[in-house]
Amino acid sequence: MTNIAITGASGSVGREAIEAFSETDVELTLFSHSETEDLDTETLEIANREAFVDALEGQDVLIHLAANPDPRAEWDALSDPNVEGVYNAYAAAVENDVQRVVFASSNHAVNMGNTVSPIRPESTVGKPDVVRTSDEMDPDTYYGVTKVFGEAMGYYYAKRHGIDVVNLRIGWLLTEAELEDEVTDRDGAGERYARAMWLSPDDCQRVLYDASMATLESTPVTAHGISDNSERFLSLSETMLELGYRPQDDSADVLDG
Repeated sequence: MTNIAITGASGSVGREAIEAFSETDVELTLFSHSETEDLDTETLEIANREAFVDALEGQDVLIHLAANPDPRAEWDALSDPNVEGVYNAYAAAVENDVQRVVFASSNHAVNMGNTVSPIRPESTVGKPDVVRTSDEMDPDTYYGVTKVFGEAMGYYYAKRHGIDVVNLRIGWLLTEAELEDEVTDRDGAGERYARAMWLSPDDCQRVLYDASMATLESTPVTAHGISDNSERFLSLSETMLELGYRPQDDSADVLDG
């Protein structure tokens, strides 16, 4: 049996991660920043290294989702959870011989060149450049910078300590109804971003499962986590080849169907 710890389990991505393993024999241990009435979670302050080390005892895989997720946040609001917390995650993983870390990176780590302006991170120019996982980093916000840091930390621990690492650049998780609402309220640049970055709940479950369970030919692996959107500019080739991910949904089917 595989034991998987999920930080940030009470968030929207965390709940899809839980669902991804609902019909498997995987044993989940769930952590959140505060108590959650509808989930059986343990509270964990990820900036507390000693607590993080204790939390990962007996775990095989860590899905590290806990972070400040606000792309417009200032540095002081990001540094503890998104920098110290990531270091603590990897330090705790090594201390407990965790075999794999799935790090929740973001499209914002590579999206500056395709945004309409630096103050509009959730926008896309008319003809965005294709972004492959081998391209140089291009963070669009301080939040994006912290995700670049997290990916770099994964590289270090993969090479120095031999941990399997998946840097998963997650897009925009929305239900179909939420996607339609977002597009209704946005201008053209905002709609292009939503169409390109959409990650459906079902595809979110698929990519998190694959990132956690696929046999890796090398480590670290950097992969984009979005749906099979016809208007995407984040390449899915690497995610499909290296993780076996097979997305099923397309924002165009929702918005134009």
